[in-house]
Amino acid sequence: MHLLLQDLNHMDMKSAAFGAALGAVFMGFIVVISIIGLLMLVCQWIIYTKAGKPGWAVLVPIYNIIVLLEIVGKPWWWLFLMLIPIVNIVIIIMVLNQLSKSFGQGAGFTVGLLFVGIVFYPILAFSKSMQYIGPGGVAPTATAAN
Repeated sequence: MHLLLQDLNHMDMKSAAFGAALGAVFMGFIVVISIIGLLMLVCQWIIYTKAGKPGWAVLVPIYNIIVLLEIVGKPWWWLFLMLIPIVNIVIIIMVLNQLSKSFGQGAGFTVGLLFVGIVFYPILAFSKSMQYIGPGGVAPTATAAN
């Protein structure tokens, strides 16, 4: 009986050690994801500011998408298209393409934003050479006064 209890005690120690290791890995994962999320939030804030929009808009759900649509020159109702499965993928790609064009970049940069956003959003935000041109890359024209 004593030997059986000793074996059970040994198993509990292994389980506790495994649980502690798993918890440490999970906490490390949460920290890394939080840092990446904070980096992306800061990048979006700077991108909005470069485009002449309030940076705090990135913090407000739904409104942040409406402001992004303004930056790229698309109507606010495109937000509803983003709610439709499959269509939303196409719309997001189109918005990212227009965001690239709005900062003077091409399709290659759009692909970068789409697949390697963790690299390309900071480039867009922190690069001094990338300035906001206008919605969809078209500079606003001065209207003639009558």
